[in-house]
Amino acid sequence: MWPLIVGGASVAFFHAVAPDHWLPFVALARGSRWSMGRLGMIATLAGTGHVLSSLLLGLLGVWAGWAVHRMEGVEAWRGGVAIWLLIGFGVAYALWGLKHAQHAHPHVSVQDAVKAYATRRVWLLIAILVFGPCEPLIPLMFLAYKEGMTAVWMVAGVFSVVTVGMVVGQSCLMYAGMRLINVPWMERYAHALAGLVIVLTAVVVMLTGV
Repeated sequence: MWPLIVGGASVAFFHAVAPDHWLPFVALARGSRWSMGRLGMIATLAGTGHVLSSLLLGLLGVWAGWAVHRMEGVEAWRGGVAIWLLIGFGVAYALWGLKHAQHAHPHVSVQDAVKAYATRRVWLLIAILVFGPCEPLIPLMFLAYKEGMTAVWMVAGVFSVVTVGMVVGQSCLMYAGMRLINVPWMERYAHALAGLVIVLTAVVVMLTGV
């Protein structure tokens, strides 16, 4: 049991280091000037949803007796779609940011529209991360199933806690550092730069297979 638990925690740690798990939220937080508390809450929600989607799929596979390679194929497909969705999100956000930068002193109506768009933007990014898979979780669950459902739940629980903790911790730590940077032109183009960071993050993950 202990090797499974330690292995699950280790795999979760290195899995969550991938920048697409946390850097997009840092970019959004920087562009919209979130508080640290808001970033932590949103990152927790996204990380939890990200883990639960693969956890439910893995439990379904264990219950139905599906082969692990079939489940891995589903996860790979989800991963590919999620990366392209993230790229599209980043491009749209960057273009919107460039347009928004032209309004140095936006009117009240424009500010209201910006707030409404910001809310949709957050939920869309959360949805993309939830759709994206936790690829290592399902093989770990199938391996633990040989020791019984108790082992499955323990491994899944440890993996989930470590993953969510890493998503939140890395997001908040990076954001704390970025808030120390105060450059006027970067403030004006903060949204466009955030979109560009999201695109570059997705491209790097896609090319490197992280």
